[in-house]
Amino acid sequence: MKVLIISDGHGDIAKLDAIAHEFKDADVVLFGGDFARFGAPETGLPYLESLAARHDQIFGVTGNCDEPGFADKLEEYDIGIEKTLSYFNGLMLSGSGGGSKFTGDTPYERDDEELAGDLALAAKSAAADASAEGSFWNNLVIITHNPPKDTVCDRVNAGFHVGSPLIREFIETYKPLLAVSGHIHESAGIEKLGPTTLVNPGSLALGSYAVAEISGGGKTPFQLASIELKKIG
Repeated sequence: MKVLIISDGHGDIAKLDAIAHEFKDADVVLFGGDFARFGAPETGLPYLESLAARHDQIFGVTGNCDEPGFADKLEEYDIGIEKTLSYFNGLMLSGSGGGSKFTGDTPYERDDEELAGDLALAAKSAAADASAEGSFWNNLVIITHNPPKDTVCDRVNAGFHVGSPLIREFIETYKPLLAVSGHIHESAGIEKLGPTTLVNPGSLALGSYAVAEISGGGKTPFQLASIELKKIG
């Protein structure tokens, strides 16, 4: 299946128009948070409405520029996967919204325990499955606006890493197939952490996104057959 991976739209609907062909080709769309423009949370809902109209299968989380209650809007549009598990074509999806506490200038900054706590149901279900089957799922996909710590996905321009230690711990423990994050615009990148592929597609508002291909399903184990960072234009 073809997967379109986008994040940090920041209210820029024109950039959604610019990748209309990618929406058309994708089987599923993953969105890593920040519907709203910095300092303008009212831009989040028009962006969500425009995004939701472009594909039938979108899974996403809120970002630090979105208001805390905006997750309820994602639920209304059947997009949100924070604190829950969703199912698509054999994949299990779960997510965490908001960003870590840093400047205090954005409306949805949270403690690391809160960020990782959004994945508690996925952790509980994966652990139960591992006890029954002897191994963790190979079909888990997580979307966390805040990236895991000490990876290519969480380094700011000053050179230090600002990601979540506990989200990294979740990934190392439960070994999802794919871990999507956003938040750090300058850290668009792809990396392996054990068997898990990490991707920060960068900010779509700045023209960056990613496309992946997932193979397998049924009796065939899921695999990330390919993943590529792309730029508009």
